[in-house]
Amino acid sequence: MQSIAIVILGIIGMLFGWFVYSKFIANRIFKLDDNFVTPAHTEQDGKDFVPTNKVVLWGHHFTSVAGAAPIVGPAIAVYWGWVPAVLWVVFGTILFAGVHDMGALWASARHKGKSMGALSESVIGKRSRSLFMIVIFLVLLMVNAVFGVVIANSFVSQPTAVFPAWMAIAVALIIGQLLKRNFALIPLCLVGIVVLYASVYAGSYIPISLPETMFGLADKANWIVILFIYAAIASLLPVWMLLQPRDFINGMQLLVGLFLLYGAVFFAMPDITAPAFNMQTAVDTPSLIPLLFVTIACGAVSGFHGIVASGTSSKQLDKETDARFVGYLGAVGEGSLALITIVAVSGVAFAASPEEWHEVYSHLGAGSVGAFITGGANLIQQGWGLPVDFSSTILAVMVVLFAGTTMDSGVRLQRYIIQEWGDIYSVDALKNGVVATLLAVGCCLLLAFGAGGASGSGGMIIWPLFGSTNQILASLTLLVISVMLIKLGRPAKYTLIPMVFVLIMAFFAGLIKLKEYYLAENYLLVFLDAVVLIVSVLVMLEAFSVVSKLKKDSKRDTQ
Repeated sequence: MQSIAIVILGIIGMLFGWFVYSKFIANRIFKLDDNFVTPAHTEQDGKDFVPTNKVVLWGHHFTSVAGAAPIVGPAIAVYWGWVPAVLWVVFGTILFAGVHDMGALWASARHKGKSMGALSESVIGKRSRSLFMIVIFLVLLMVNAVFGVVIANSFVSQPTAVFPAWMAIAVALIIGQLLKRNFALIPLCLVGIVVLYASVYAGSYIPISLPETMFGLADKANWIVILFIYAAIASLLPVWMLLQPRDFINGMQLLVGLFLLYGAVFFAMPDITAPAFNMQTAVDTPSLIPLLFVTIACGAVSGFHGIVASGTSSKQLDKETDARFVGYLGAVGEGSLALITIVAVSGVAFAASPEEWHEVYSHLGAGSVGAFITGGANLIQQGWGLPVDFSSTILAVMVVLFAGTTMDSGVRLQRYIIQEWGDIYSVDALKNGVVATLLAVGCCLLLAFGAGGASGSGGMIIWPLFGSTNQILASLTLLVISVMLIKLGRPAKYTLIPMVFVLIMAFFAGLIKLKEYYLAENYLLVFLDAVVLIVSVLVMLEAFSVVSKLKKDSKRDTQ
């Protein structure tokens, strides 16, 4: 029964954010203007810069930023108790994530669709650009290398998810061609969703597995190679051909998944068995503050969102006012997924008693995607009466498709970064899309197999850095937006306050992790963590000097 209260209060909060707070920020702070001609029109090339219906673009933006992170983070963070997790997700979505995502879209669109790294040069200073882009590249490297492993693991453990995952790509390609020929959007989407779920049903009877060993590699490693070959091809295709329709279908799939999960809560009315505040944590458990705020990133606020918003989404923004729908509502969608994840792993559908819950959550990191699939499938079975196996396949496919779309966009964004480096340093070869893509994929595979050996799981070695690095990146994005607002003479507190909070939490989490890696003698992580912390400090100092100069100039003008 307690789960209904959590859901209702969370939804009311997010609806307030959408209908009231986002409108205020869009109209009074960012001053979104329909008369402003977006880069999708001024730079239109039919490949990356394409004016796009806001609903379709929402699907791309949401599924690109969601991935598995709004599931994994909350499913782990519940270990500290469901109350702090819920509060951070709800208030983080309203005051942090929505403003961050909408602001990144607005800032990029106002600067010809530049990425946040390139944008920092125009807004803060030339030196900040290279520093900023180092952090962005590291985050993308982590995301791409790890999500390849996540999908490969899912394919090996759940071969029933393989057929629907690849079927979704085929359906998206067909829909992309039909949309290009001006077929009606809604009927196509309905047909696409029906075909997708039919493939999910068929997949339960058509498990697909690779041989345990092929070309000298294990099945998981071969899946990783196949996935990166696909991601390389997908990243070079025009966005209308695959990226947009696939992401939109996945967005619709998410809405179906959220409908099933939230509906199940109201039908089953499950009790919560997880503690509100966990007082039985393991001895070596790190403090809730600041670690909670980097464990739950996607679902509250995430720097990766700024990369996507300024990397691909801003290039497809038809009207500037669409930034509110795409950015803020995308954040609300992700917050909704994070909220239902917390409910799924906190109630009787996952653990029948507090004792059983504590047995599963014996240490931090015990809960993850598996906990969500188990708890979510049982919840759907209790609420709707669907078989647990079928429900598990639905949720597993949802996770795989989310991770896949993030990987698609991530490789494309890496390509953009390398091409921008080509522009900065006048290296013509790097400006070439194919060369940049091969380098991007090569870096990911080098990390995967160079650091992880034949298993291809090398990305997991640096994954522990993702939380703090990602949140430092979020604070840097909010900083760029804040400096823009100050230069325009507009109130910057709505972005500066979230920026300061996220920066403090992320920086101290990074310091805690630095000590942890040093004691564990993991010097690779020590080095990378130190690089991220130093770079963030340097960018901040550069930005503060700009802000200070602007304030002095403003005082001089008023005298």
